[in-house]
Amino acid sequence: MLENTTFTAIDFESAGTASGKTDAPIQIGTTTWSINDGISDTWVSYIATDKPITWAAQKVHGISKDDLKNAPKFMQLWPDIKKRLADKAVVAHGHGTEKRFLKAFPGHQFGPWIDTLQLSRAAFPELASHSLGSVCEELLLTEQIKAIVEGKHWHDALFDAVASVILLKHIIKTFQLEQAPLSSLMKPNTSIWRSHRKGN
Repeated sequence: MLENTTFTAIDFESAGTASGKTDAPIQIGTTTWSINDGISDTWVSYIATDKPITWAAQKVHGISKDDLKNAPKFMQLWPDIKKRLADKAVVAHGHGTEKRFLKAFPGHQFGPWIDTLQLSRAAFPELASHSLGSVCEELLLTEQIKAIVEGKHWHDALFDAVASVILLKHIIKTFQLEQAPLSSLMKPNTSIWRSHRKGN
């Protein structure tokens, strides 16, 4: 049941894709959350890379090469990542990027994965946009996020990770899913959700 599940949300910010080059992570943020214990851990780190940060990527997240001075290499963060993701349900908003970067650690077998982008589309199809920022703004969740990660902003990896679990918490509460199985988030039956939606 979801009330007995511990979730860890993860977000990466990246250097951006340049012509003929592969993308690389330059910041990681995670936060752990459960229904009974709330948020119990937040963690963020810059990640060293030899890839240039594209102008387009820097315009989005504001991270420059100067921010990466003395940052650890990605592989050096493995103990921190494993500690936070192992034996947890892993949450991300559009989990493709997170899964792709974690492939640097072969055989990790993290998961099951919960995608709040898919959940928000299923739960709130009427919204004009299902980007993380737009959904949280529309659902009036942004102030909750800011209270947890003061001084940070959208497209900071920790801010976005916290936003993902706050959105997940809102969906679970709105659709009264506390005693539902974890599979209800992996393959949501929206007809059942809507019959349980508060206010119906």
